[in-house]
Amino acid sequence: MAEQQQSDQYKEKFRADADPALDRELDAALAGVSMDELYVFDKPRPQAAEGAAPEPGGKAVRRGTVVSVGKDEVFVDLGGKSQGVVSLLQFDDVKVGDEFDFVVEKYDPREGILMLNRKGVASTNVSWDNLEIGQVIEGMVTGMNKGGLEMEIKGMRAFMPSGQVDLYFQKDISTFLGQKLAVEVTQFERQAKNLIVSRRNILEREKEEAKQKLMLELAEGQMRRGVVRNVTDFGAFVDLGGVDGLLHVSEMSHRRGRQPSEFVKNGDLVDVKVIKIDKATGKISLSLKQAMADPWTGAETRYATGTQLTGRVTRVEPFGAFVEVEEGLEGLLPVSEMSWQRIRHPSDVVKEGDTIKLVVLSIDPMAKRMSFSLKQAGPDPWSTITDRYALDMVVSGTVTRVVDFGAFVELEPGLEGLVHISELAGNRVRAASDVVKPGQEVKVRVLEIDKEARRIGLSIRRSVETVAPVAATGAAAPATPAAAAKKKKRPELRGGLDWNW
Repeated sequence: MAEQQQSDQYKEKFRADADPALDRELDAALAGVSMDELYVFDKPRPQAAEGAAPEPGGKAVRRGTVVSVGKDEVFVDLGGKSQGVVSLLQFDDVKVGDEFDFVVEKYDPREGILMLNRKGVASTNVSWDNLEIGQVIEGMVTGMNKGGLEMEIKGMRAFMPSGQVDLYFQKDISTFLGQKLAVEVTQFERQAKNLIVSRRNILEREKEEAKQKLMLELAEGQMRRGVVRNVTDFGAFVDLGGVDGLLHVSEMSHRRGRQPSEFVKNGDLVDVKVIKIDKATGKISLSLKQAMADPWTGAETRYATGTQLTGRVTRVEPFGAFVEVEEGLEGLLPVSEMSWQRIRHPSDVVKEGDTIKLVVLSIDPMAKRMSFSLKQAGPDPWSTITDRYALDMVVSGTVTRVVDFGAFVELEPGLEGLVHISELAGNRVRAASDVVKPGQEVKVRVLEIDKEARRIGLSIRRSVETVAPVAATGAAAPATPAAAAKKKKRPELRGGLDWNW
């Protein structure tokens, strides 16, 4: 009945010069058509973009142009004969001629105009009577419980589950207390006064819109700024402003690292380079290190062969140690270049994190390889050994290693000699460990010096003997009658020490 009255009123507007035949045509054309349908669908419904879906709840989305800005309302031309009105509160800044996407809420037959809401902006007039699934409304977060947030929306109490608060997991949702949020109605019961809302749904739509726009703008080789959203075992996902890209651990730094967490953490703002875009899958690969200067560029000039420098030990391996001289510039310190004396394992000389002085042995920027020497960074103790040590001289040293055939004693850094098992004690020794232990301070007598072979023969048992002093020429002093007699009894010493060690 009401629709018939509206139809009659509409016909009155065109009745001035109408004849009965025209009336009959008008009645036939308007048969079963309401005024809502007439105003909303007077032409094909345009949407925000080609292929765009209606808003949740099936409401039409239409593009409109602002034609007038009043004290409380904004009037919009939707094209054709359609006009609408929207609250001024839904705009931060608006002027005549601006275009926006609007959601058609309903038709006001009394005013003959469409009631609109800006797409993505909360409805300003909402109550239990006009609630709809998918409706965007605004409310204040008033409380929190174990499951989520409590809200107050135009006098209605609502609940938002914690999983619906944000796009990403929020460990502490108490940060939202007291905030005004736009949310979407996902479930309600008018009689029971239950209202469930989601903020995540709105954010997902906004992200999808931003993604579609950004995917059209993105290109390989571009520099982009993003936020690290999730750090995994193999890399990190970076939000570029609606699109997530993968920053693999191998593209995080020129510096060696084992875990992505060594380079980035959630929430970090990073400048990255887009290195690959897969249009079919939407996958984007990013690089952090390619956004930086390559430290190997010009390295052959800064670190020429023979250059002395300081580096930090990053890793110790059985064959040597890796040393970083600047971020992303790392080289190998071979075990053979660690000390002038023999060592069992690189960890006996350096530890991870040590800062040491080195000399550059070689550098190949193309292959990104560099080698160092630790022992050449200091003076060679063997080059002047005869200036400091002479045969039969008694000196102090520290036992560094105990082996089956004797013990090694360090006389000074880089200078180590062997005490054969036969020279440990006056009595027969079954095991060197029965006499000395690593770290023990001992007195030793110099028995033999081989500068070329870098070997020194030492004796602990002879350190207590009295021997005539000799010049520091390496020549042996005449043996005492007692010493000569002892040597006759020990023929294995006539040819010197056994150096097969």
